[in-house]
Amino acid sequence: MITDKKQLLLITSRSELQRGIKDGLSLHFEVHTASSLHTGFNCALNLLPDIILIDYASYRSGRNFKNISNFKSTHFLNKAWLIVYAEESLKMEVESRFRRVVDEFIYSPSVQALCGKLIKLVFANNSLSNFWKDSFMGLFNLMAKPVVLLQQDEIVAMNDSFKQHFRIEKTKGLKLTDLVQCENKAKVKNALRNFGRGKHMKASTKTALLLRSNKVRDAKISFSKLNKNYGNHFIMIIDFNGDEVMVNPKLGTNSELVEACFKENSNIPEFSFTKREKEIIQLLIKGYKTKDISSTLFISPKTIEKHRSNIIKRTNSETILESIIYAINHNLIDSQKA
Repeated sequence: MITDKKQLLLITSRSELQRGIKDGLSLHFEVHTASSLHTGFNCALNLLPDIILIDYASYRSGRNFKNISNFKSTHFLNKAWLIVYAEESLKMEVESRFRRVVDEFIYSPSVQALCGKLIKLVFANNSLSNFWKDSFMGLFNLMAKPVVLLQQDEIVAMNDSFKQHFRIEKTKGLKLTDLVQCENKAKVKNALRNFGRGKHMKASTKTALLLRSNKVRDAKISFSKLNKNYGNHFIMIIDFNGDEVMVNPKLGTNSELVEACFKENSNIPEFSFTKREKEIIQLLIKGYKTKDISSTLFISPKTIEKHRSNIIKRTNSETILESIIYAINHNLIDSQKA
């Protein structure tokens, strides 16, 4: 339910400013306060306020004031209006430091004037005019699995989990085929176009996804149309374990065309470890160090390090531990022998 009152978070160490803001804004705002930027950031994540007001005088000399950019680093606070309140004499200093991350600077001579500007500002911007869209995007970012919104094969939005897994910040120009190990990208793009035009509402399949540094991981992906009347808009959910049902199998019909296309064009090339590599992995699982492996297999430590390097490279991993997990999950070694 949308209430008449807006939410304001005031971050200041000055008790007189807290009293003045609460007295001047109580009819229009629920005013919450925090005494430091650190606690203010955590409070903002819980509150999701319309306005975050930071008192520059309280933290001007503090090192942590540089962390003000954190308030715009997460999707949940993008809608909040970030304001810095300072003295007129500090205008050049404040704006040179924070022009890129702050939405508004206020240099009011009195708390009463400050309150008047805040009331005018927030109601002029009508920050809750797209409530349902904002609610959907909030849930979108709460999902633990990587999720993207697609317009055909173009990625138009990605949740925080997706950004963490793929280390991608900008979506402009990014295509789904940039992340899928495809032999024929045109065929995948055409399959998605036909899916959008067709009657089917969903598709689930297994494929290989390309992460950062050319690292590849198997995943189960599920597509679903957001609306049957706007077929070219999909949501795609990714499950790297590949064993969870992410769309209700009883609802809607599956597009076998899309499922077959991704399976055909997105397979990880099969390979197997050499006999020596398998021996080294099995000993590593047992906890053997390089010196112990050298004594057991009668090969030099230098040769062992070369084998370790090859194992990491061939599995597109960053550490030998990742390579071992990959080998076990893909049944590339006999873990019983280990």
